[in-house]
Parts: sequence; structure tokens; C-alpha cells
Amino acid sequence: MAWQRPDGRQANELRPIHFERHFTQFAAGSVLAKCGGTQVLCTATIQPKVPRFLEGKGQGWLTAEYRMLPTATVERQEREFMRLSGRTQEIQRLIGRSLRSTLDMTALGERTVIVDADVLQADAGTRTTAITGGFVALQEAINKLLATGELERSPLIHQVAAISIGLIEDQVLLDLNYPEDVAADTDFNVVMNEQLEIIELQGTAEAGAFSRTQLNQILDLAEVGIQQILELQRQEFAA
Repeated sequence: MAWQRPDGRQANELRPIHFERHFTQFAAGSVLAKCGGTQVLCTATIQPKVPRFLEGKGQGWLTAEYRMLPTATVERQEREFMRLSGRTQEIQRLIGRSLRSTLDMTALGERTVIVDADVLQADAGTRTTAITGGFVALQEAINKLLATGELERSPLIHQVAAISIGLIEDQVLLDLNYPEDVAADTDFNVVMNEQLEIIELQGTAEAGAFSRTQLNQILDLAEVGIQQILELQRQEFAA
């Protein structure tokens, strides 16, 4: 019997995605990104300095931090302070790499963008939602610099979005929720830009293995989902 999705979606159907911009008052860019039951607060801060290794080189930098609030999951988790888990470090590096791919660092100038992604509620896909929402927060922050004349041209050269794909009982499914994430035989996270060029692939066979044909199916379905997400991002700034 074919896998029945708990929320009744089709295999190629995204969960409802919504961006609530200007969610906080003081960040240069902020958005509450919702993907189904997952909610991630993404904020972008711009500082007029760069890390020491970039000083005097006339280019900027972007870094990211990721945290999950204690009550984001069913069971309360301890807060992470100075010692971050390997998972947290890996995710925030992924977010940083993904968002750096969107910027011309020379056009940014000697500024550092810090993107914070705080998971308020987790129903799988927190890292992909953080990347997708992080770009919206980043664009909002850059738009403010352009509006005030601090930047003459936008350093944004690409758009980026991310989505999860899973294999369950040999079915390729788009945008896994938590029950599906737990049940998946293979789990992928895919990051692409607006040209559908791949920024990053993270894929693991949790049970058995997957074939080259299945990998192609995963990437094809990822393109379908990411194209829809990119359009939703564009609509946020269309007005």
C-alpha cells in the first residue's frame, strides 16, 4: 500500500508557506517564516565592520546563527549557550553558506550581515525554512540600506530557497513534516538559486540505499517546490 501523507497532501505538494515581514522592531530585516507547523523567526543585522581576515579588503561578509527554543518541540530541550551541539553548528554553517551565495561581497562593502534563525516551533524542515526566510530578511535589510543611500546598488545577485525531500516506501515526497521525516528511508535537503542551480545537497539513506534514478526524481521534485517558494519570496517585494 502506498504511503498516505498524514495531512492529505499530494506527493508534489508543499505545506502552506507564509512570510510575516517586519515581525520585530529593531532588526534591519525580520520575518516570521511559516512552513506548515514549522515557524522560524529570521532577522538580519548589518554591522559596519568585517572580521579581521577581511579588514582593508573592501568586501563584506555574512554569517548566520541558528537556535531552537526549548519548547519548539514536544519535549522541552535545554538551551544551548557557549557549547553548541554538532547539529546546531552544522545547520548554521549551511544557512551561512546558502545566503552568502546570494551576495556580491564587494558591492556590500566592509559590512557584516548577521542572520539569526530562531526556531519557535518545529515540525521538520527547520533548516530549509531558515534559509528561505533568511533570504527574505536579508533582502529587507539590503532594501533599507538602498533606501537610506548607504548603498548605491544592491549587492544581491541571486535569490535562494531550500526544501526537504524524502523517500518513503519508494515514493518521492516533497516538504516532509515531522511524522514523515521520522519515517523516511532517505532524507534530502536541497538549496537552489533562482536559476535552479544547486547551492547545496544534503542527502542520507537512513535505511538501505537509493538509486541514481531516485536521486534524479528527488532533484526534479525539489525544482518544482523551490520554484514555487522563489515566487512566494518575490511576491513579498512586488508591491
